[in-house]
Amino acid sequence: MGSAVERSGDDVDRTALPGIVRSAVMLGAIEATVVVLLSFITRLTGGIVEAVIGGIVLVAGLALVSMLPGLWTRARTIEGIAGAAGIGLAAAVVFLLIDVSILQPIGIYTNRWREIGGGSNWWYHPVWWMAGTFLPWMGALILAAQADRGSKPSMFNAMIVALVATVLFGTVASLVHFPGAHWGLGTFGVAFLPGIAAAAAVMSLRPSRA
Repeated sequence: MGSAVERSGDDVDRTALPGIVRSAVMLGAIEATVVVLLSFITRLTGGIVEAVIGGIVLVAGLALVSMLPGLWTRARTIEGIAGAAGIGLAAAVVFLLIDVSILQPIGIYTNRWREIGGGSNWWYHPVWWMAGTFLPWMGALILAAQADRGSKPSMFNAMIVALVATVLFGTVASLVHFPGAHWGLGTFGVAFLPGIAAAAAVMSLRPSRA
């Protein structure tokens, strides 16, 4: 990506520490809200209703976690992309503080959630740190690539590409009976990781406007 090694204009790549911390707190609160909403949806609904309503909340959560940090830092180069990843990592820490101090004590998680998390904080907390950093990193890379091609960075356009790739990965995993894969929100959520990575690779490999 041509703009990854040099600044491309004024008021971009905002990585001042106060802004990173403020953004991380907001994103951590968003993550906690999405988790609470999904918990109630899985408790109170089932079948197609759970799939539709839960799917909407899941996609919205993935979009916000993946794209907001890059929009907040106005990522254009390595500086802004790294700043977005930093927001994601710090937001994961904020969420986990909320998780262990509030969500777990009030019993927000169902048995299904505990099974997904391996039943131990030592298992799913590190996974949350990694995913929470990876998604904003890939999202910021896509947004920076959009700007590099003369387009206005768009969360909607970025998510369309990532979601198409996610559906393809999830479908293949289910059809070949990949361990743990099935037609459901869990598989879709996991498939979003390679999906957004594929979208970032496609965007980065396309010729720049230069």
